[in-house]
Amino acid sequence: MAKLKLRGKDLIDLGYPQGKVISVAINAMLSNYKRERKDKVLQRLKTVLKNPEKYINDGIMGKIAEELIAPVKVEAQKLNNTRAPFTIFGENEIDEAAKHQLYTALKLPVTKAGALMPDGHHGYGLPIGGVLATENAVIPYGVGVDIGCRMCLSVYDLAPSYIEGSKDKYVQMLRDHTKFGGYEVHKQQVDNVIFERDEFKTIPMVKKLKDKAFKQLGSSGGGNHFVEFGIVDIKDENNEFNLPLGQYVGILSHSGSRGLGANIAKHYTKLAMKQTPLPGEAKHLAWLDLNTHDGQEYWLAMNLAGDYASACHHDIHRRLSKALGKRPLAVVENHHNFAWKEVIDGQEMIVHRKGATPAQEGVLGIIPGSMTAPGFIVRGKGSKQSLNSASHGAGRLLSRRKAKAQITKSDIKKVLQDHGVTLLGGGIDEAPMAYKDINKVMANQTELVDIVGTFVPKIVRMDSN
Repeated sequence: MAKLKLRGKDLIDLGYPQGKVISVAINAMLSNYKRERKDKVLQRLKTVLKNPEKYINDGIMGKIAEELIAPVKVEAQKLNNTRAPFTIFGENEIDEAAKHQLYTALKLPVTKAGALMPDGHHGYGLPIGGVLATENAVIPYGVGVDIGCRMCLSVYDLAPSYIEGSKDKYVQMLRDHTKFGGYEVHKQQVDNVIFERDEFKTIPMVKKLKDKAFKQLGSSGGGNHFVEFGIVDIKDENNEFNLPLGQYVGILSHSGSRGLGANIAKHYTKLAMKQTPLPGEAKHLAWLDLNTHDGQEYWLAMNLAGDYASACHHDIHRRLSKALGKRPLAVVENHHNFAWKEVIDGQEMIVHRKGATPAQEGVLGIIPGSMTAPGFIVRGKGSKQSLNSASHGAGRLLSRRKAKAQITKSDIKKVLQDHGVTLLGGGIDEAPMAYKDINKVMANQTELVDIVGTFVPKIVRMDSN
């Protein structure tokens, strides 16, 4: 069948008003019905024109309906002259570039409050470690490219001596049951309830990503993503797991929503930058109004990507638990690249945590160190000043470029030997020396979290680059 051809005159003849709605409608039809007969497509458009309210929540026709009922106004945005209230934790350990990024974000017209965690460093848009509360607006780059990037820890009733005594066995488990980077996937795919979600049917761009998401389930990304065997030390006798104080074997994973999240972030960031254009230094902080079709669609897609990231971790831990022949005694997990609807000072806000751990009162989370430094199981204290947040890790001391220029493979080998850590994969840019001292970071957030336990890495698997 010939490819669909539509002109503005075709829609005007149907009764469509001249303006942006014409291009919106043509783009929607060419993207979703390019192999359908022209008369059928025109009939669809006529039906929407006749009763747009009926289609306002439709994945394909929703934007057309919105333009017919209440067109989205696109106008250049200006930054406020003053900053919204904010707090920086561990300020002396954070580079000026990261602080400047926060200061810019605090001047957005939609911003109500902000914070920067002690692991903060320069990123795109909002700094890593940045927390931003906005009113009825979501910033795709305030969430980050790897939507729903998260930590997951499983604790097992195994003595730590098992790791050293059966190291080859544990190394092989990681080789056999974990996959990394853009191309490694499991030979045997396992279906998951996540793929039954409506978003995979009703949001056109998400629908196109479903096959890729299915193939990548249970895999981890590149960069700083990892799966590790290590030693869990429960230090708080009032822990939520009812575990006796002492040491256990643990599996800790760090990864996000893979290609699904990356493509969602890319798509909606472009839309945001068109709809709320900002001055140069703030352009990556463009937002989507949650009252618009695109804002609502991003919110649904973001939550899907977050749940998909969780499903990936659960699949990783399921595979390794099966290999161990053990069920976990306890599991702790949390997002750290996400946006939530939360009440701040009596008002519902959109709280973005880009590289920051949720730390509401009593909420558990995991803050990793580096491949040779301990991570921490923490319990949030619900600090108002941090917008109920804490750091998401140690934070980078050196950029990836500087790490590659200053650190050698022999440097890394020595540090790994000194700490008794076995590394599979991993690049120079992920060297332990490229990260801040996690103990200093934790010391700078004692008012944000209590320590429930620690995790010391022993066998680490990362992307081989």
